[in-house]
Amino acid sequence: MAQYFPFSDQASLEDQIRNLADDELLDFWEETQYLSKFMDKEQEQEEVGYNPEYERLILHELQVRTCRRGRD
Repeated sequence: MAQYFPFSDQASLEDQIRNLADDELLDFWEETQYLSKFMDKEQEQEEVGYNPEYERLILHELQVRTCRRGRD
């Protein structure tokens, strides 16, 4: 079960992602994929720029965790 840890306003998205459990991180990634598809549809209608920085951070964290498991 997920637990809520309040972050200060200074905590970066990268720090917040790093503190998620594996299942929470994967759930968050799944949700971002859904939102990305939704935003793509909105973007077609409004021609608004969209930069999914959170997706890059999630993938980076998953890669780091995978590498750490490979060494253990």
